[in-house]
Amino acid sequence: ITEGLGEAVAPFRAEQSPQTRPQNEPEPLPDDQPLKAVAASPGLALAPIFVLRQPTLTYPDTAVDSETQIMRLNRAFDAADSQLRTLIRQAEGGEAAPILSVHVEMLQDEDLYQAALEAINEGASAEAGWWQAIDTAAKGQEALADRLLAERAADLRDVGRRVLANLCGVEMPKPPEQPYVLVADDLGPSDVARLDTTRVRALVTARGGATSHSAILARALGLPAVVGAGDAVLKLVDGAELVVDGERGSLVPNPGDERRAQVARRLEQLAALQAEAHDKRHQPAITRDGHRVEVCANLGNTAHAPDAVARGAEGIGLLRTEFVFMAHPEAPDLATQIDEYRSAFDALNGLPLVARTLDVGGDKPLDYWPLPQEDNPFLGMRGIRLSLTRPEILETQIRALLTAAGDRPLRIMFPMVKDLEEFRAAKQIVQRVQAEVTCADVQIGVMIEVPSCALLAPTLAPEVDFFSIGTNDLTQYTLAIDRGHGQLSADSDALHPAVLRLIQMTVQAAHAHGRWVGVCGELASDPQAIPVLVGLEVDELSVTSRRVPLVKACIRDFTLDAARERARLALSKATAVEVRDALESF
Repeated sequence: ITEGLGEAVAPFRAEQSPQTRPQNEPEPLPDDQPLKAVAASPGLALAPIFVLRQPTLTYPDTAVDSETQIMRLNRAFDAADSQLRTLIRQAEGGEAAPILSVHVEMLQDEDLYQAALEAINEGASAEAGWWQAIDTAAKGQEALADRLLAERAADLRDVGRRVLANLCGVEMPKPPEQPYVLVADDLGPSDVARLDTTRVRALVTARGGATSHSAILARALGLPAVVGAGDAVLKLVDGAELVVDGERGSLVPNPGDERRAQVARRLEQLAALQAEAHDKRHQPAITRDGHRVEVCANLGNTAHAPDAVARGAEGIGLLRTEFVFMAHPEAPDLATQIDEYRSAFDALNGLPLVARTLDVGGDKPLDYWPLPQEDNPFLGMRGIRLSLTRPEILETQIRALLTAAGDRPLRIMFPMVKDLEEFRAAKQIVQRVQAEVTCADVQIGVMIEVPSCALLAPTLAPEVDFFSIGTNDLTQYTLAIDRGHGQLSADSDALHPAVLRLIQMTVQAAHAHGRWVGVCGELASDPQAIPVLVGLEVDELSVTSRRVPLVKACIRDFTLDAARERARLALSKATAVEVRDALESF
């Protein structure tokens, strides 16, 4: 059994106690040799390393006076609550704020507190009792086949360590004053929220996937990031130089003179490109031979709409409306939703807004909309199929969007549509509300995320006004790879020819009926993919706000004919690796 019964097995990686250290040390990384990992956020950086090492927390396992221990635990709780609320104020309006709010809720979890009290009353110290409660709760969540719960387990431990550090009187490590690359085992949201983006040049983690919190926040902050690099990166020496290539997903410790010079030249070119792109951010994205592509912004909440417009976005290509629903303990009423959506329309000054209707379920459950346990929630009740089980909630959202829009351009799209039947059911709700609420400029479309929807695009195109391709989920379902999988996420590449063929089919079906097509997944901001998507004749690209100027600049740098050539080349290959290798030659 110890040897694996003849099968190749790996030991289960249990969470380390804050007092323990791993037995087996990884081999140090060689100098000036590229290390391949998971590309999480595009960009290039060369800077000294700062390894965020969690401090060793030493404490007794037992204590005699339980009342004293409970008082200490309460003081540590109060301190942690104050620290988190300070971080939330500092991160207000940013991507980290709602995640940190979840941490405050976890800190207020009565079950966690009671579990710690029981352990203390049985003779445990405040530290040991608290960590036992955290570790038990986190392991319970990790045992469930649900990626969101696994991420919540990481958040639980992040909260747990904060309280534990307060109990031990230990401060978290402070980064250097000069620019640096932050290297860590993994980064919790509170770690990212504390980052000084004027000094951090890039993020590197030993664990995590391309959809982990640290990766999502890195993209929102515009920081290059590489994740899942392995434990060896934690043995890098503080102050040593590290090259981080967030587009190719590679790291190079202690680069040699020749490589350092190459990177320096690339950084100069990037800086010049970024400066030029910023200066021209409000100009349209037109290829050298006159073909225009609209570039819009993806938004996680309406507070970022003014920033998107300031960065040159030609509209909002994806507004993830679930932020409104996740911010309340119950379904938000009509007035609340109208106020939220109206603020975005006001900021856009007549530019179009594409709003995705409520997309929860799967990895985004709502506390007030409980769902039965599913073996695979990504293939279960989520997106439009979930909304149609509570049509009154969807109808209220549609009414709020139409009311907030007034005479301004509104595009409503439904997520996770599998075929025409689901689209018609959702569209009927819109038409019913339109009979009561007048909106001058409305289009109704679907997100192409399920392969069946792409394959059936010719049947959908006559009845929709547009398609928006969500390449993140489309890739996940096409390749049968969970994009958050620790081992396989690097293979979940949207430049896979199978995904590109589905995009091609969608565009051809749409254009045959005079409909437009956008791409709002991460692929839209991939520098290698942009010419391919333009060559496939996608009409709109929607990316994070920070990437808008650079995506526009990229489009201005090639002709439509050259883009079509790259698209043909990509479609002729058999794997994503072959596609990227072929495109690299350009």
